[in-house]
Amino acid sequence: MRTGVVVGNPKPASRTYQAAVRLAELLTGRAPDLTIDLAEYGAGLLDWSDAATAGAVSDVIALDLLVVASPTYKASYTGLLKLFLDRFQADSLAGVVTIPLMLGAGPGHAMAPEVFLKPVLTELGALLPTRALYLLDSSYDDPAAYEPWLAAARAPVRAALAANTRPS
Repeated sequence: MRTGVVVGNPKPASRTYQAAVRLAELLTGRAPDLTIDLAEYGAGLLDWSDAATAGAVSDVIALDLLVVASPTYKASYTGLLKLFLDRFQADSLAGVVTIPLMLGAGPGHAMAPEVFLKPVLTELGALLPTRALYLLDSSYDDPAAYEPWLAAARAPVRAALAANTRPS
């Protein structure tokens, strides 16, 4: 099983990045095989001929489990993440079990990953077996902050991965 994270925070190695990697580790028991920190792609995200960005898209499509993470900006996900997701064709994530994750400063935007990020991933064909995860950025490094979501999500994620009939 190949796992990965895509992080749309404009700050490299951000709390959002750390939370996404932690979530992948908590779900699988190991570090993700692929980590894409979009802050490192810079202007390449705007250049449709950029080989590094095209390679990242191909690498994501080949995953079995994907965490897509963003901080909450203006009650939604970042433009940086939008630029990357625009590279994917409709249904190109078909068969990829995907977890939307967003961090925010307060509970007022707790529905943002469900309302804004999850529908985009659905359009790309991602398998979304659980509700999205929203974490307060003040608790991204507290394992207890993940536990209520993990208690409900582990079984559906495992079932979706087991039922995946995508060719490897």
